[in-house]
Amino acid sequence: MNIIITGGAGFIGSYLVDYYVEKGFKVIVLDNLSSGNLKNIEKWLNSNNFQFIKVDLKYINDDVINIFKKGIDMVFHYAANPEVRISIIEPEIHYRENVEATFNILELCRKFKVKYLIFASSSTVYGDAKVIPTPEDHPLEPVSIYGACKLACEVMIKTYSKLYNIKSLILRYANIIGARSNHGVIIDFIKKLRSNPRELEILGDGKQRKSYLHISDTIDATVRLVDYIINNEINLDVFNVGNEDWITVKEIADIVTHEMKLRSVKYIYKPATSNGRGWIGDVKYMLLSIEKLKKTINWKPKMNSKEAVRQTVKELLNSLVIE
Repeated sequence: MNIIITGGAGFIGSYLVDYYVEKGFKVIVLDNLSSGNLKNIEKWLNSNNFQFIKVDLKYINDDVINIFKKGIDMVFHYAANPEVRISIIEPEIHYRENVEATFNILELCRKFKVKYLIFASSSTVYGDAKVIPTPEDHPLEPVSIYGACKLACEVMIKTYSKLYNIKSLILRYANIIGARSNHGVIIDFIKKLRSNPRELEILGDGKQRKSYLHISDTIDATVRLVDYIINNEINLDVFNVGNEDWITVKEIADIVTHEMKLRSVKYIYKPATSNGRGWIGDVKYMLLSIEKLKKTINWKPKMNSKEAVRQTVKELLNSLVIE
């Protein structure tokens, strides 16, 4: 197969690159490096099975069109602006980088008859879920522009899948963590504590509770779901990809301070809303149901949320990502 991975220099995308290049697939990465890093894929730059094209997917150029013309079997669309907080302050950035870019990819898939499309969606499409753990058929009512943009992308993909026979897989990821990640609460805490090891500012009341999945489990679930949709007569399917438990922000702070060997750190809580959210548009409680995932491919994560957080802290403390 010839595979395109948009956002392939980013966090999840680069691990997909590792997996599929090692399996002998021809992999082409399209990335503008706005949030990705070439270091994540540098070991493949001289590989015969790998090609990198720096491109902004809001503006499709001849290089990209020519790649599709040669014949692409599968597109992993993982390019996006990942910062939920920025979507509240500058909504246009998220609309253009998520919705417009997705439309352009869908048009290329339609015109050049791509067989398979895998889309990285998000737990944020559910908003403040009324059912926890939250199943895939829960109402979709995002409370952030980021979540709204992801939902808009989902709707477009579902429609293109029906109209143009593109077999599509929508994956609603929980909080995915691990080495190579470059944003999120764990990195924020490490940076703050390196700056001031005596105090830690915590956005929100610390009681926010969410599910975290390590990147190793994420890739395992993702590639097995890809095999599932290839080998079954299904035109479209949607899966939650997350963990079976959750963890509070304060517990994450405790793990970070412990792994950094810090003692007597004073926590300073800064809630942005009266009910203790970290920022306007933040979902305070998130735990996805993965029953469908478990039943469909007989899968479950190897690490729970606390183990994933601790492993990620260790990886990031030994990483050049955080300087």
